[in-house]
Amino acid sequence: MTAPSPCVLAVIPARGGSKGVPAKNLAAVGGVPLVARAVMECRASRLVTDVVVSTDDTGIAAAARGAGAVVVQRPTDIAGDTATSEAAVIHAMDAYEASHGTTVDVVLLVQCTSPFMISEDIDGVAAAVAEKGADTALTVAPFHGFVWREGEDRQGDATDGGDGVNHDKSYRPRRQDRPQDFLETGAAYAMDARGFREAGHRFFGRTDLVRTDPARVLEIDDPHDLARARALAPLFDAERPGALPTRDDIDAVVLDFDGTQTDDRVLVDSDGRELVAVHRGDGLGIAALRRAELALLILSTEKNPVVAARARKLQVPVLHGIDRKDLALKQWCEEQGIAPERVLYVGNDVNDLPCFGLVGWPVAVAGAHDVVRGAARAVTSTPGGDGAIREIASWILGKELS
Repeated sequence: MTAPSPCVLAVIPARGGSKGVPAKNLAAVGGVPLVARAVMECRASRLVTDVVVSTDDTGIAAAARGAGAVVVQRPTDIAGDTATSEAAVIHAMDAYEASHGTTVDVVLLVQCTSPFMISEDIDGVAAAVAEKGADTALTVAPFHGFVWREGEDRQGDATDGGDGVNHDKSYRPRRQDRPQDFLETGAAYAMDARGFREAGHRFFGRTDLVRTDPARVLEIDDPHDLARARALAPLFDAERPGALPTRDDIDAVVLDFDGTQTDDRVLVDSDGRELVAVHRGDGLGIAALRRAELALLILSTEKNPVVAARARKLQVPVLHGIDRKDLALKQWCEEQGIAPERVLYVGNDVNDLPCFGLVGWPVAVAGAHDVVRGAARAVTSTPGGDGAIREIASWILGKELS
């Protein structure tokens, strides 16, 4: 008789209170929020039974559910700056077992701040524990650098000198003559669930090292890390089809106006006339979409001459002064003979959420409300009014627009 497969639970801790990069876990890399990237890779794993995101944030919860994860509300006492990841994992594991009536055999701690982690990394640590007898496992990358540390005096103050940590500074052996060091990537950890409960920390018993590609090792802790990740994403994500929409995925693009084609600010002159700023690059992108024979529509709650004037300039139909944008969008799709699941809708605020629930490709611009970014299937790296529509056109058409 075949033994039942072990229950392998992947837990992604993703609280909302990041200080180094505000709303970090919702930041888009390659057009996809970090938390959603992690969920997608966990779900693609061969061994993972289910994926739980532990969070105290509504936007992160929406993104996690949209990517297919179970969401566990994290209590405030384990959601602060001093809370440990272990506490979040144990709480999530308890909640999952209680709601699903099952016992977790192997629990994974997966960090969504490692944007280029792949399902093979997750399977590697899971297999080490579930199939190969390890008590714990972690992802590591081969490391060949010489590590230095500033010397300290007896009072703990830095001195003028530095000391070698993994080497004798008086002897510089060749790389091939040195023992192999490994760098902890911070991406994925696996633990025997029972042993983890007893130990209370992620390393106990036999710990296996699961090698990963050093080129993919990047942890996002500050804005510079995020900028590097966004620059590298096109290289690494070429092997991840479906992350961003292409021309084959959609038949129509529907655009909100304020906050997506503008920066959401309004200038009012002494006569009460309103002025907004738009981006010429967005006009270029819309023209390219029109040449690609996509149906286009501007859909706005505001009834404003500025909206109508911009639509005329872009040669795009407009519906504005609309209270129920979702009903107007549904009717437009019926009139055009376009299936809603073949529509890409771009928005930035909570009044766009009903349309998000209607279409196949809800897209938020950078700087959108957290809940909106969480509900989006993709997020631009460019804010509204600064070329976000041009960026989306580049996704769809598979090329940079110039």
